[in-house]
Amino acid sequence: MVHKGKLMDKNTQVLRSLRRNKSLLIMLILPVTYYLIFHYGPMYGAQIAFKDYKFLKGIWGSKWVGFENFKFMFENPSFRRVFLNTLIISFLKLIFGYPAPIIFAILLNEVYHVKFKKTIQTVTYLPHFISWVVLVGLFRTFLSPSLGPINIFLKAIGGQPIFFIADPKWFRTVLVTTSIWKGFGWGSIVYLAAISSVDQEQYEAATIDGANRYQRALYITLPSIIPVITITFIFAVGGIINDDFDQIYNFLNDAVLSVGDVISTYTYRRGLISYEYSYASAVGLFKNVIGFILIIITNFISKKVSDNEYGIW
Repeated sequence: MVHKGKLMDKNTQVLRSLRRNKSLLIMLILPVTYYLIFHYGPMYGAQIAFKDYKFLKGIWGSKWVGFENFKFMFENPSFRRVFLNTLIISFLKLIFGYPAPIIFAILLNEVYHVKFKKTIQTVTYLPHFISWVVLVGLFRTFLSPSLGPINIFLKAIGGQPIFFIADPKWFRTVLVTTSIWKGFGWGSIVYLAAISSVDQEQYEAATIDGANRYQRALYITLPSIIPVITITFIFAVGGIINDDFDQIYNFLNDAVLSVGDVISTYTYRRGLISYEYSYASAVGLFKNVIGFILIIITNFISKKVSDNEYGIW
């Protein structure tokens, strides 16, 4: 009877909590529905990777082939090439792109002129909301061998024009640079939020002790946002194999296919253009599994290094 009474009390508390947070629960309906339909629902189709999928036969009617698609994937030289390209491009974006919003947030925190600060934030946030289709068109003009200001300057000083988007030596640099430009402002929001929660008395005490702006940023601001940096880094490493399809697809051309073709563009061609659904599903499933493993490993290392202080679970 005592156990039953405790259970009823617990159920009552849950119901009360649900009633109190009714508005929040209603707000969750749309995002939960989105994830159920567009993220969890498609998981049903993952079995295509283990079948010789035929559209007319459907998933259940198609022949089960086990790991044949994965075997073909690992033996395929073209897959090894795009896998290496994906790692190189994603690694470059991680090395140069990941610190950019952190540095920007710390620098912006030192700006005390409110209007100027808001203007900078608006200007740097704006590219995030512009489609890659539009941005790539702008960059093609900006980097044009004949009309681009960079090449006009090079020709003015006696140099030769550079075909940035069609030159394999420059293509990855273009991808990394444009990715940083588009995302560093928006990416700084989470770090600015973390910085805003730092106790202002620490800054005041450091100022009294004679610390300059650089020292305050290095010894107060940066250590205070380490937990946020750790979590975002774990997710960044986990997503290192998830290349930016929109960006690369719109920049990609035959001249740079050897250095710019990545897993997502490769999967797109094999699946939606060549109709190799099973093989494309195998490639996509492999990519997702690798990403999940990287998150687990990075989280494990983070918790070990920080004595279980920093991690996502």
